[in-house]
Amino acid sequence: MGEKQPNEKLGSWFARSGWSKGELARQVNRRARQIGAHHVSTDTSRVRRWLDGEQPREPIPKIMSELFSERFGSVVSIEDLGLRAAIPVTTVGGGVDLPWSPQQTVQAISEYSRSDLMLNRRGFLGTSLALTAGAALIEPMQRWLTPGPNGEPTPILAAANGGDQFSGRLSEPEMQLLEQTTEMFRKWDAQNGGGLRRKAVVGQLHEVTDLLQETYPEGITKRLFRLTAELAHLAGFMSYDVGMHPSAQKYYVLSLHAAKEAGDRPFGAHVLTDMCRQMIHLNRGEDALELIHLAQYGSRDTASTRQQSLLYAMEARAYATIGEVNRCARAIRLSEDTFSDINTGDEAPNWLRFFSEAELNAENGHSYRDLAYTSDRGVAMAKSAEPMITKAVDMFREDGDHVRTYAFNLVGMASVRLLQREPEDAAEYCEAAVDIARKVRSERLNTRVRKTSEAATRDFRGVSAVDRLAERVVQDIPEFVSVV
Repeated sequence: MGEKQPNEKLGSWFARSGWSKGELARQVNRRARQIGAHHVSTDTSRVRRWLDGEQPREPIPKIMSELFSERFGSVVSIEDLGLRAAIPVTTVGGGVDLPWSPQQTVQAISEYSRSDLMLNRRGFLGTSLALTAGAALIEPMQRWLTPGPNGEPTPILAAANGGDQFSGRLSEPEMQLLEQTTEMFRKWDAQNGGGLRRKAVVGQLHEVTDLLQETYPEGITKRLFRLTAELAHLAGFMSYDVGMHPSAQKYYVLSLHAAKEAGDRPFGAHVLTDMCRQMIHLNRGEDALELIHLAQYGSRDTASTRQQSLLYAMEARAYATIGEVNRCARAIRLSEDTFSDINTGDEAPNWLRFFSEAELNAENGHSYRDLAYTSDRGVAMAKSAEPMITKAVDMFREDGDHVRTYAFNLVGMASVRLLQREPEDAAEYCEAAVDIARKVRSERLNTRVRKTSEAATRDFRGVSAVDRLAERVVQDIPEFVSVV
């Protein structure tokens, strides 16, 4: 990849504005706070990097377009400034409304995974898509609830000649090996981030859809669809982890279709839960809430106690994103009460085992932390978050398997310390997260580290621990490059 070239368009508008770099930075920060983007923290060095060709992250391009338009009394678009718009969001006529049928599900997954493997050399496929949101996302997802004939989710693939002859020759040991491989991929993701194994998962997904071109007895067909759903979900989560949000959403939708063909409502609810998680990350709280409510309703008779607790915890996260203090607190209590009802001997499926006591504390602690930003009770919410995230940090440190999640909770503790105006402790926690971020491939983690460091610098510049953290982040956390 070539060196960045100076942004001549931005440089021209900036020179004519008469602003200094510091003044532009202050205006960007002020406007960001007005729209609730409290993570934005810009300074003169960052403005200089924009002028040198660095592309600012969402929502800064839109903010700068507004500021320059107001300055000159005419529209100055994002493109006029030589900047790239944020991830495009489709709110009407979206690309997630696929037919709910087994043959078309298999075809869609096969075609998309093949395109991903062949075309996504530089993130091309991921950036050519639009993220779907609003009614264009929620309404098609509601069709997940629609039963097929005789109450079945939808008809599954049948043998061509009446169902008593099958073209597929998949042995039980081969099926078990495929299932074990999927679990191995899941463990690698938890330990190393989504960037290292994403393409391997997509390749395995494509191979499994080739198997589904054949016909098998109903039990084998459902297991293959369940395996397809798990691999597509994992491809989606890994894409989300490396910042390829439209691709992540596409895989999630395909996974939901496969889960329906498998007749696996609990896993379908899990897919919707992670779609909710993605919308929270993108600060689309209302969409997140719709998705988690759809997951709760669709799995109301099938979700285990452990999954019900997870659903309540994610509902709390969605409420926190939109500043609903009382409803968030109620969902947190329900998640805790439900988790306490889990029987010691209950065997969770592989995809749900991550939701432990540590994860429960992490989710609920971060809900309170988010309320500190979105409500008018910042200090109180930060104090409520602290013991939960502290417990999560301690438990994940001892766990050793969920390395990336441990790092996220270190960053969470850093943000709580900043809210309580304890910059030295915040910097210490965040530096520990930097140590992990250097070793895993997770743009999602890198982004959290950068934002926390920027917030610390904004409020506590000159504190030696904070200045050292800022230097380490610049040195050790690379700017985002789309991962193939």
